[in-house]
Amino acid sequence: MANNKMIVEERSRDIGNFLVGRLLPFRKKRQVGPFTFIDHMGPVEITGPKYMDVDQHPHIGLSTLTYLLKGEIEHRDSTGAQQLIRAGDVGFMTAGSGVTHTERTPAHLRNGNPFWVHGYQVWVALPKAKEEMSPRFDFVSKAGLPSWEEDGLQMTLVAGEGYGRKSPLPVYSPLFMLDVFASRDTYLEIKGQLKGEIAFVVTEGKITDEAETIAEGQMLISKTEDECFISLEKDTRLLIFGGAAFPEERFLYWNFVSSSKERLEQAKVDWRNKHFPKVPGDETYIPLPGLKT
Repeated sequence: MANNKMIVEERSRDIGNFLVGRLLPFRKKRQVGPFTFIDHMGPVEITGPKYMDVDQHPHIGLSTLTYLLKGEIEHRDSTGAQQLIRAGDVGFMTAGSGVTHTERTPAHLRNGNPFWVHGYQVWVALPKAKEEMSPRFDFVSKAGLPSWEEDGLQMTLVAGEGYGRKSPLPVYSPLFMLDVFASRDTYLEIKGQLKGEIAFVVTEGKITDEAETIAEGQMLISKTEDECFISLEKDTRLLIFGGAAFPEERFLYWNFVSSSKERLEQAKVDWRNKHFPKVPGDETYIPLPGLKT
């Protein structure tokens, strides 16, 4: 494999009632463009009595992007937003100076009947000038996203710009995220269509890049935008994301992202002292890692 590319294996971690696979960050590559973090949720069949309940927790300096392939999640945050996110929709919470939120199985699914959940939560770091912007939540339904078919591919532009199209989702730096499904053996042209670093996450099936095969649960990263094309087997589904890298390094601690280590320390103090805004009507609280407060 060329030295401008790398393959990443999904690493499992437990988030309570869910086992998720983490693809980014990892030791040799902390970001792909502005994308700092990607967790793969499921696929998992939920039958109760345990459901998805991620209690109130904070973020700074980033936007969280929630994109489901199956199922539904209810999002609530300290801006007052309350949104049911279904498969194909995109929820985009921008933390900026500080926000808290919860993610839960919606009430209408807590009836003991089985249902599937499968999706991704992605963190997009904010440019330095926007790191302390006011928090906000944006939502675009599946029907509102640009979708098209070409050469045996069904393509949806979830965020940013690519292939001569622009997603209506507000973003704060040059980036792209696409959902691609191959209805037959085919290939995807990339050169001239996407700008910046590129990552391919295989959710189903497999792709081939030169002599390398990347299968379900793996991610291929190209650190340049001169990738020409990739081959896809029939019934392969991909998420493709990336964009222009920031000039400054980003630091991570728990749910916080910043270009300043001092800002991370302040966020720790603020969360420990319960100075963050709260989700209306929610008294849950996830303490900082290692604390029993």
